[in-house]
Amino acid sequence: MTSRLRQARPPYVGVAILSSTLLLLSGCAESGVYLSFLNPQGPIAAAQRWHLIEVVVLLGVFVALPIFVLLPLLVWRYRYGAKSPRYTPKWQDYLPLEVMVWAGPIAIICVLGFLVWHYTHALDPYKPIAPHGRPLQVQAIGYDWKWLFIYPDQGIATVGVLAIPVEQPVAMRLTSATVMQSLLIPALAGQIYAMGGMVTQLHLKATKPGRSLGENTMYNGNGFHHQKFTALAMPPEEFKAWVRKVRASGVALDARAYKALSQRGTVAELVAALPRASHEGNIYLTQVSAALFPAVVEATMTGTPTALGHVLVAPAGLPAPVVRKTAASSMENAP
Repeated sequence: MTSRLRQARPPYVGVAILSSTLLLLSGCAESGVYLSFLNPQGPIAAAQRWHLIEVVVLLGVFVALPIFVLLPLLVWRYRYGAKSPRYTPKWQDYLPLEVMVWAGPIAIICVLGFLVWHYTHALDPYKPIAPHGRPLQVQAIGYDWKWLFIYPDQGIATVGVLAIPVEQPVAMRLTSATVMQSLLIPALAGQIYAMGGMVTQLHLKATKPGRSLGENTMYNGNGFHHQKFTALAMPPEEFKAWVRKVRASGVALDARAYKALSQRGTVAELVAALPRASHEGNIYLTQVSAALFPAVVEATMTGTPTALGHVLVAPAGLPAPVVRKTAASSMENAP
């Protein structure tokens, strides 16, 4: 039965399956969300795609092509085309053959080494992108199982969405309030780790409006596969309007909100715990202290999470807490 079905299957079915697979691998947007650096939305992802093309072409020309060319020649020379094979039991070396055998691999290693060295420095996540004005400052804190994005200059924070203006560089500082995590936005930038008690950096920029997938690629428990977010790139004027919207419709980051945020749970569970802060499945927070990020770094490093009270909004009717400078405010360690 299976063989008859295979014989009856039209030839274009295989072509359709192959085309669909290539389409998915090409990084085309699914439901309006860009998934891969193969469909780049910024200069970092575009450089990564070009790097991949260079390596594939290099391997194809200097590795695959010689194999496909020389294999038929060798088969014909020493098997099918050999009318009187020559027997040379004492043959030891042949300089042209030695040069041909070793020159190719050595050249490939040298070229690949140069490309790796070049792109390692060119795509260094700590390297700022040539600015068109002041970079947007964003602080990312990894929780189980969600990302908190703080905009210290705007005094707001979000969960589930990272909004950025088009054509403005973004300077991110990352840490984790729990275990080691890894932030990745394939269509915009590469992967960077976030570790408790330490600070890492990531620079990126969007060159066109759109939505890109962001996620944690380091396994950290049962809700790992839900720790995703949307990187939303928008024109500068729309970004300013979005900031005003967050300030107007978000809730203050007080002790109650932070307790719900810091508990293990997905974005959907946080939305259920803070319904007044929910907008389109995301969480909007206001009155966020610029000292929260370094305080989280210090609290995670010292193992004293209760020390965060001084950077949270005081309950209504009580005086605002005094923000003290933390030791971690000047600490920035690479992994």
